[in-house]
Amino acid sequence: MERVLVDILGLSTNPASGGAYALILREVEGARRLPIIIGQAEAQSIALEMEGIKPPRPLTHDLMKNIITAFGSELTDVTIDDLRDGTFYAKLNIDNQLIDSRPSDAIALAVRYGAQIFVASGVMDEASFVPEEEEEESQEKKAGETPKPSKPAAPPKDTPPNKMSRLEQLHQQLKQAIEKEDYEKAASLRDDIRRLETRD
Repeated sequence: MERVLVDILGLSTNPASGGAYALILREVEGARRLPIIIGQAEAQSIALEMEGIKPPRPLTHDLMKNIITAFGSELTDVTIDDLRDGTFYAKLNIDNQLIDSRPSDAIALAVRYGAQIFVASGVMDEASFVPEEEEEESQEKKAGETPKPSKPAAPPKDTPPNKMSRLEQLHQQLKQAIEKEDYEKAASLRDDIRRLETRD
């Protein structure tokens, strides 16, 4: 089976999706993107690990990793290997044994191990897309045109005192939410922090 190496581009949510998240995977040597709809708990588990946030007690995927490690085994990679009736299927490669998994669980474990994530070529061909700006860029390269220069980044502005204090408050609330194991609130606060940090 031919496989395509991917990495995690990000997680996004839509209030109309009933709490579901879209996990966006990005082709490492290409421009294609693969969106996979996953549940809120799995999205939070992936996000917390990617952010380096350690809960006071192990989450399910931390427990799974601890059990695999306790048996002297290791996860080497995961592959999203099938798409049937709009549902993705995955395999965990643990000591060269392939174990069926949901893609969300496979990726939550992969981020904990730093393991590679692959997508079967057929699945990538069927379900991926190329963002418009990437498509325009690749067409310009094929045509031999010089890509348009990107705008220079604006110099960083001084952070206003009220913005800084709001950011500090959010970080404090995030810490408290994690200590109370309120991961839904923690994820929401993390998104608020990101928005505030990226705002001009």
